[in-house]
Amino acid sequence: MEVKTASFEKTSADTSMTVSGAEAVIKCLLEEGVETIYGYPGGAIMPVYDELYKYQDKIHHVLTRHEQGATHAAQGYARVSGKVGVAMATSGPGATNLVTGIADAQIDSTPLVCITGQVGSHLLGSDAFQETDIVGISTPITKWNYQVTRAEEIPEVIAKAFYIAKSGRPGPVLVDITKDAQFASLEFNYKKCSGIRSYKANPEVDLIQIEKAAEAINSAKKPMIVFGQGVILGGAEELFKEFVEKTGIPAAWTILGLSALPTKHPLNVGMVGMHGNYGPNILTNECDVLIAIGMRFDDRVTGNLDHYAKQAKVVHLEIDPAEINKNVYADFPVLGNVKETLKALMELVKPNSHKEWHNRFKELYKTEYKKVISRNLDVNKQDLGMAEVIQEININTEGKAVIVSDVGQHQMAACRYSDFTQTRSNVTSGGLGTMGFALPAAIGAKMGAPEREVVAVIGDGGYQMTIQELGTIFQTKVPVKIVILNNGFLGMVRQWQQLFFDRRYASTEMTNPDFVTIAKGYHIEANRVTDRTQLKDAVKAMIDHDGPYFLEVKVEQEENVFPMVPTGASVSDIILE
Repeated sequence: MEVKTASFEKTSADTSMTVSGAEAVIKCLLEEGVETIYGYPGGAIMPVYDELYKYQDKIHHVLTRHEQGATHAAQGYARVSGKVGVAMATSGPGATNLVTGIADAQIDSTPLVCITGQVGSHLLGSDAFQETDIVGISTPITKWNYQVTRAEEIPEVIAKAFYIAKSGRPGPVLVDITKDAQFASLEFNYKKCSGIRSYKANPEVDLIQIEKAAEAINSAKKPMIVFGQGVILGGAEELFKEFVEKTGIPAAWTILGLSALPTKHPLNVGMVGMHGNYGPNILTNECDVLIAIGMRFDDRVTGNLDHYAKQAKVVHLEIDPAEINKNVYADFPVLGNVKETLKALMELVKPNSHKEWHNRFKELYKTEYKKVISRNLDVNKQDLGMAEVIQEININTEGKAVIVSDVGQHQMAACRYSDFTQTRSNVTSGGLGTMGFALPAAIGAKMGAPEREVVAVIGDGGYQMTIQELGTIFQTKVPVKIVILNNGFLGMVRQWQQLFFDRRYASTEMTNPDFVTIAKGYHIEANRVTDRTQLKDAVKAMIDHDGPYFLEVKVEQEENVFPMVPTGASVSDIILE
């Protein structure tokens, strides 16, 4: 996509002035309303940082301790605020260190604009010091990327970057700017991008498909909704709630869809997928109409596709045409922004209650509660469990907190047992499953929603992948609360080794440092829970503390996360123990 194919709107910066390319970058960010940047300086991006120094009163730059931390922090910021997250780094290793966060943002549809410096254009392809082809490297994991070699390209490219990142199905964009382009001068004026000829952000809604979908929904005896992050990204949470309540259809969520509907809503039947709730997994293969809303039929949701909802007619509401029929055939594909398609569908669906069908979910929940949930919350068992910790956080935050989790057993516990009363409350690495995500993402989340309590729930393994971001917390004083569920293992891998590899715990046992001492070394208040009797007071003290806080909780070493759909199995083959 060439820059000249884009459409641009006049803005407040429509009067020309001569500036350097580096200053143009900052002015572009200001025009896009950017208030916070996460990054790490270096030689090839130094001209931009020099200009940023002059605009400290207008843009807050957060110096993370690693470039990966910058992208994850930008993700956290974007996920809770609904704005575009911005990360910046130098060339070579600075740029490549962004890659994990960019890949994570791509698969989880998080709007990011990443700006990297690059060696001078005359050195491109010469293997110069700290030169890497970041455009080539990032092409498969970005929604769009572009290398700027002339200063006059900067305003249009950055305008286009923000438009692409936030429109349609959001995602990460990378703009690589050579050092000579940063130093060169241009006549600056800025026009926001309003469209691109070769890119249709929002597909046109097909009213005929809407009518067909409504017919299928109205005639269904056992309908079931599976909703994903598309509901949140489309800003359709209230409309979705009205749709669920009007139709009376049981609604289950994917991990990234969590919090789009309040956890305790009577029609919310829980999580689908590998460690989801028993009822919605079993009944996926009994429903007669499956209504997928803003979700992509990820393998962790579907299990074995050969045995997934084969009896059901599938209605798929989706903004990205590439997701239609990719994994699961849609009998009624409904393309478009979910806010538009749900609105049209709402006018055609009939009120219903499906009481008998709901009773099936309730019966299966009782089974799950008896065999799994009651055991996880049992305060009489010997060792402290992960679910008990999450429940105590619920009590102290009243379901109003943003919970940021990493990847592993603790993530499943956090998703299964957290109470959420409002949207954009669950921030986690979904599709990529990135260990090390949570600590920097929590920093960004708190800055994106400073009025909300932000609690990072992390395992002892993932925590140590980005533990250096404690330095960012120390420097910025961002008041995030950090809870480490320490079981001394890479817990999820250990669980698989126990169940499928005859308990051969190959390289999963962790010899951990004194986490509390490390936190105190960064001047962060810290405490440790080793006994259930300490938990209540410790969590309350953490939430009540005015400032950042670290809490380590020693939990059962070999606790497993159930229910579980074994790899390669059908969702209806879910096991409870």
